[in-house]
Amino acid sequence: MNKRWLSKGNIWNAVLIIALLVLVFVPAAKALLIRGLMGVGLFNPDVNTAENTKAPAAPEMIFIDRNDKAISLSQLRGKVVVLNFWATWCPPCLAEMPSLNGLQQQFKGNNNVSFVMVDADGELPKSAKFMADKGYQLFVYRMDDMPGTVFAGSLPTTVVINKQGKIVFRHEGTANYNSDDMVDFIKKLSQ
Repeated sequence: MNKRWLSKGNIWNAVLIIALLVLVFVPAAKALLIRGLMGVGLFNPDVNTAENTKAPAAPEMIFIDRNDKAISLSQLRGKVVVLNFWATWCPPCLAEMPSLNGLQQQFKGNNNVSFVMVDADGELPKSAKFMADKGYQLFVYRMDDMPGTVFAGSLPTTVVINKQGKIVFRHEGTANYNSDDMVDFIKKLSQ
């Protein structure tokens, strides 16, 4: 009877069940799986590089950093703003963070591009610690009032606002933002 329970099929079934449970209950494991799928091109953002003349204007937004210093979107006018809404408990958010950091690194010396990472929970000490622990060079902010036209509650949400203050890209869900298409899109907007 013991041989029947320890058959190859039962062992493989047990391993599969344990792996599925880990994916369901361990956010880091889920993020790792999503990151792997991003690596094979499954989650590339659909960047429309054509000029969108009907792009809606971004509403005024106030971002608050860890030192309670407020920065308004109007202060960033004249720059391309890559805005990402995320949370430390969100596996898809964690999965796309390396690609956002990679994208930011490509534009590190470009004063015409700003990256604003908004912690949807407003827990800046926790999110700043996460960024530091992972070695990401992305600054985190909170918002007291999140306009529904920009953030409808789905995490992660990434929005690109052009130099004129218009929303030219909006994506809900995880994506590989360090793709050639996205880099070219941001470069074109920043010129």
